Formats: sequence, structure tokens, C-alpha cells
Amino acid sequence: MTAQDSATPTTAIAVSSGTLLAALGVVAFSLTFPSTVWGLESFGPWSLVAVRSVLAACVAGGFLLAMRVPLPDRRHWAPLAVVAGGVVVGFPLLTTLALQTSSTSHAAVVVGLLPLTTAAFAAVRTGRRPSRSFWVAALAGAAVVIAFTVQQSGGALQAGDLYLFGALLVCAAGYTEGGRLARRMPGWQVIGWALMLCLPLALAGSAVALAFEPVRLTAHGVIGLVWVAAGSTFFGLYVWYRGMASIGIAKASQLQLAQPLLTLIWSVSLLDERLSPAAPVAAVAVLVCIALTQRARA
Repeated sequence: MTAQDSATPTTAIAVSSGTLLAALGVVAFSLTFPSTVWGLESFGPWSLVAVRSVLAACVAGGFLLAMRVPLPDRRHWAPLAVVAGGVVVGFPLLTTLALQTSSTSHAAVVVGLLPLTTAAFAAVRTGRRPSRSFWVAALAGAAVVIAFTVQQSGGALQAGDLYLFGALLVCAAGYTEGGRLARRMPGWQVIGWALMLCLPLALAGSAVALAFEPVRLTAHGVIGLVWVAAGSTFFGLYVWYRGMASIGIAKASQLQLAQPLLTLIWSVSLLDERLSPAAPVAAVAVLVCIALTQRARA
């Protein structure tokens, strides 16, 4: 058996494992909006974002201490700051503010543009250019998401859309830098150090926000807070960055085309929101685009 023959199964296993990890991240992220709506039953938007960051940082800090992980190199702190600003602070805050006026289903389809945004950021930041077939499939998926959004909103943008579009930009930047860092350190350390970097700001923000925003603890509110802290912020980003490191930022980002459809399912089952009749058609079209982007060579 030649070296090439032995390397092929290993490479295939690595790609399959990376795809599975990235898919687990998508499932975790798909629960973020419903969990945020639950969390808003007990906390104000600023309190919810600040407290979730503190709790997630405590989980990450416990792992970092238990594993005796050394501090990152100085050259890694700037990318970690982008991850922190994008996925720890920016995206949670902007989407939480948006969900005060937008429905979960509407927010889900708008944020469905995140895969294309991330692929564009990755192409600029890494200098690697996906193939033409990749971009055709990615643009087709984005077109499906846009059409679904317009159909749901009746052709008019909602007030929370500006928050959501801002969330797209900061999150794509955070995903790109996190994916690059995950090639140099384990994915859980990337999000772990990003959370620790935000801890002083999160603690100060929690103290101020909790003093001004009322807290009314409910079962839904507590479950929502715990999930967005431990599930979405820590576990979801851990497996997501590991997946991106294995299969590439652009390809992993296209798996997120399934996230809006998963979130729609959760919004119906957990929040009793009414599902648009166009959702099954959009689901099939988006899944076809995902299959095409995964087959295209990035």
C-alpha cells in the first residue's frame, strides 16, 4: 500500500469528523434564538447578554484551569479580540435587541445570510478563493433565504433588521478569525480565551444592567439563560471552530444554511409560532444548496 493510499482514508475520516462537528455547532446555534426569547422572559436584553457571557466565561475558565492551558502567544490576542467582539459580545447583543421587535422565525431567515457573509470574509482574510461552482451554490442558497425573508415580512424590512444585518457582519468576522485560530489551538481554547478576554466587561455590564433592568425568574427564563451560555456560546462554538479547522471556513459556513430552517422548527415546537407554508419548499431548496456547496471544491 502506498503512502497516498493510506492517507486517503485518514483524510476522509478527518473531513467526515469535521463536518459532523460543524453540524453539531449548527444544531446548537439553531436553538439560540428560541432560548433567547425564553431568557427575555426573566431578564432585560442587556442583562441577558452580560450574564450569559459571565456564565460562559466561568465554564471556559474552569476548563482552562483544569487543563492548565498556558496563555496564548501575543500574536494571537488580536484575532481573539475579533472573536470576542464578534461572537461573544456583538452577535448576542444585536440579535437580542432585534428579538425584542422581530419574531424568532423572521430573525432566523435574515441571519440565514451568515454563511455567504462568512465565506466572503474568509475569502478576503485568508486569500483562498472557493471555486465558481461553490459561489453559484452559495449565492443560490442566499437567494432562497432572501426570498423567504421577503415573503415572510410582506416585502418590508422590520425595525430589528438593522440589528440583524449588523450581527451578520460582526459574527462573520468572528467566525473567520476563530476558524483561522482553530488551526493553531484547539477550538475550545479559542472560544475559552475569547470569553476570558470579555469577562471584565461582562462583569461590569452585569452589575450595571441588573441594577436597571428588572429580573423576573421563570423556568423558561433560567433554561434559556443556561442554554445560551453553556450550549450556544461555549459548546456550540467549541465544536464549530473544530469543524471549521478540519473542513475549512467557507465549507463549514455553508452548513449554516440549514440553521434558519432548524430554528423555524424550534420556534414552532417551543414558542408556538406559526410556520409559513413556504417553509418546506425553502427547506428543500436550501438543503440542495448545502449539498452542492459541500461537493464543490473550496
